[in-house]
Amino acid sequence: MGNSGARLADIAARTGYSKNTVSLALRDSPRIPEATRDLIRTAARELNYLPNHVAKSLTSRETKTIGLVLADITNPILTETSRMIEKELAKLGYGTLFATSNNTRREEVAAIEMFRSRQVDGMLIYPARGDRNFEHLIKLRRANFPVVLLTCGEDIGVDMVGVDEKVGVYKAVRHFIDLGHRRIGTLDSNASEGNHEKFDGYVQALASAGIAFDPELQVSPAGYGPAAGYWAMDTLMAAANRPTAVFVANDYIAVGAVRWCQKHGLRVPDDVALIGFDNLEMSEFLSAPLSSVSYEIDILTRLAIERLLKLIAASGKLPSPRVTMIEPELAIRDSSGSAL
Repeated sequence: MGNSGARLADIAARTGYSKNTVSLALRDSPRIPEATRDLIRTAARELNYLPNHVAKSLTSRETKTIGLVLADITNPILTETSRMIEKELAKLGYGTLFATSNNTRREEVAAIEMFRSRQVDGMLIYPARGDRNFEHLIKLRRANFPVVLLTCGEDIGVDMVGVDEKVGVYKAVRHFIDLGHRRIGTLDSNASEGNHEKFDGYVQALASAGIAFDPELQVSPAGYGPAAGYWAMDTLMAAANRPTAVFVANDYIAVGAVRWCQKHGLRVPDDVALIGFDNLEMSEFLSAPLSSVSYEIDILTRLAIERLLKLIAASGKLPSPRVTMIEPELAIRDSSGSAL
């Protein structure tokens, strides 16, 4: 028999042992002699026997699977993080199920419902950026379901592990100010979508140097990739008094901003300095290697997984929710330049 539909009865028939003995042997029970266990395991392999995790989950109430909801599958930072999460969970004996919300609440809710119907043990979720309404996630936590959000923000009663975006942007803009820049623009769609962390860091850094916020220097890109960055930079640099430095909310958008500068004969950083966010690998290899707000993705994923497994292991009521913030640093390269 060469298919994966082999049952305990098939292994029993092949070896001459009872189904109960076969079951105990496959669970490595010390009640079955080692030689017998080896014989039964060999037969199971030959028959392509796969343990029935659904049946096992009915007794253990664990499926050893985790649901991961990504906000945008095309975002390189989320792709990299999901790869690390899957790898880390596999080491711990967990499988990962993936879904993407395409940054919409409706698809996020559908993904969560699908994962619950699959009886995952817990979920890691990058919340959709388009809607800061977390009611469905708060309900999930109140229902005693293990969930960790991979984001930063105020405490909403759900576990969060994320990067302190406000501090990261504050450091980036202060770096520009320390280099002598006074007209500092920003390409950031987060604020218009309800996530004010990066924008607040930008405004606070300006205020710390006595620089007033100029709405003409803030542009929201219409998307999350290089094309959106290119056209947002086009709008920003059309300002009557254009900026000499620009903070860009992610490196992927910054790729487009660098390209716009090339296309229009502006030298980076001599004519306009740039700093991105996320420190993607590609950033180092742009025509002007990009300075960026940097953090360790592996630390972020490890902390999120550790917290989720702690919630899964809790018997009875889940422990009080916790918000864990990672403080980012600056990776300084050519694009931010030296003092004016």
